[in-house]
Amino acid sequence: MTFTGKSILVTGASSGLGAATVRRFAAGGGLVYAASRDQAKLAEVAESCADLPGEVRFGPLDVASPADCRAAVAAAVDAYGRLDVLVNNAGRHDFRVTTDVTEDEWDADIALNLSGAFYLCQAAIPHLLETSGNIVNVASVAGVMGEAYSAAYTAAKHGIVGLTKALAIEYLKTPLRVNCVCPGGMDTPQVATISVPDDADWELIMRVAAKRGMMTADSVAAVIAFLASDDASSVHGSIQMVDHGHLAG
Repeated sequence: MTFTGKSILVTGASSGLGAATVRRFAAGGGLVYAASRDQAKLAEVAESCADLPGEVRFGPLDVASPADCRAAVAAAVDAYGRLDVLVNNAGRHDFRVTTDVTEDEWDADIALNLSGAFYLCQAAIPHLLETSGNIVNVASVAGVMGEAYSAAYTAAKHGIVGLTKALAIEYLKTPLRVNCVCPGGMDTPQVATISVPDDADWELIMRVAAKRGMMTADSVAAVIAFLASDDASSVHGSIQMVDHGHLAG
């Protein structure tokens, strides 16, 4: 897959799946604008791509801020003069007992995991229509099934799936493509920082775990890159499970 001359905005790009996705596009010659709150880590990601055929520039983004979302799209367009691909990857999963969730926590979870993707799509679509570009949204297996102690996260990821389908229909008569990836458990830095309630039932939590174990971020980034590529020119409105077969049965 080649992305030579293509401008790609990747959110949540400072580590894990986002960083792997940046490297995948840069390896294909893409012009990547990597966005995240952590500028130091973004600089490290950009440095790791220095010997790849593509180019990586980076800038700040708090996806919980609609203004930041619009600014990130504008920055990506300013950086390369166009926008061909938007990858909505930013998000975070926090486990909480539903009855303990505060109003602020609910609002923050929805803003981070759903609303930000909407505002980024909203800002990016006019540019993507000009380039016959595409959007790849990153949801989760929690976007198609329930997950214990994750009411806000699960609701948001179901929302990402719905957002993908709604945009796919709305822009059916245009060249714009919109697809979604639903990863299962990945071995990323976020895994090490996730905490669960002290009295959590681990049998319920592990219901979402694939029998084949954790995936690498690179393996999921490869699917994102495929959906964003010209090789997937006929793939539109799809919800791609990348979960080691967990939901096959």
